[in-house]
Amino acid sequence: MSVAAKINIPESILLSLREPVEVIELEMKRALAMLYYTEKKLSLGQCAELAELDERSFIHYLSKYGISIFNFNSENELAEDICNA
Repeated sequence: MSVAAKINIPESILLSLREPVEVIELEMKRALAMLYYTEKKLSLGQCAELAELDERSFIHYLSKYGISIFNFNSENELAEDICNA
């Protein structure tokens, strides 16, 4: 199930972007997914779904913008994660 959300984009912005509305809509979804991922509001899988990508493609999308899926706040956290692997 999905819910439709509507936003208004000024016509001048659409004309400046010179992209079909569908392309802009998809990029907005992907930008939002990237934001929610970096803020840890949604999981990688949820963000991939929002971005309309599989997880592997979403990881590549993140890397395109310099965002790593390996986010550790300290060396201890990294060591702990390695031990748990």
